[in-house]
Amino acid sequence: MNGIRQHIPNMLTIFRLCMVPVLSWQIVAQHHQIALIVAVIAGLTDAADGYLAKRFGWVSRVGSVLDPLADKLLMITAFAALAWIGLLPWWLIVLTFVRDSAIVTGGAVYHYTVARVEAQPTLLSKLNTTMQVVLVAMTLLQACCISKASGLVTALIYVVAALTSITLVQYVWIWSWKAIQAKHNSV
Repeated sequence: MNGIRQHIPNMLTIFRLCMVPVLSWQIVAQHHQIALIVAVIAGLTDAADGYLAKRFGWVSRVGSVLDPLADKLLMITAFAALAWIGLLPWWLIVLTFVRDSAIVTGGAVYHYTVARVEAQPTLLSKLNTTMQVVLVAMTLLQACCISKASGLVTALIYVVAALTSITLVQYVWIWSWKAIQAKHNSV
């Protein structure tokens, strides 16, 4: 029974991955209340899988790859769907996609040319992810329930854009520096 329990975080992550098309469909269909509920459930499963993995040591290599993948897919899909219906600007989605693509590509290059990559999100990156989640939630809240939140959503768009840009530069700097150090250490 204990063997099954240790897979609960991964099962929650897989469930969250399955919510990606559900969330995007609900947003595009403009079922904003249902989309908000799906987004909240996705957030709760993310919190639960993280808590269980850390609390009980149910950490796995698969989970360390799937969890951030699920988070990124959920965010990019939610951003794209919200842009599709005109609630978020396309330039923000492009910026977010460029950042995430650069991080994934850079991580893969580092992994295959320098050393194994251990995912280590920075504090600013965690703040960026949190603000992305808040932006999606506030955008959905504005669309379904609180029409007076447009000023807050606009401010959040610029906060997310700034954090996305800053964390892109931060990751490029950190991993470039690590690559240079690894090269010097190997000589």
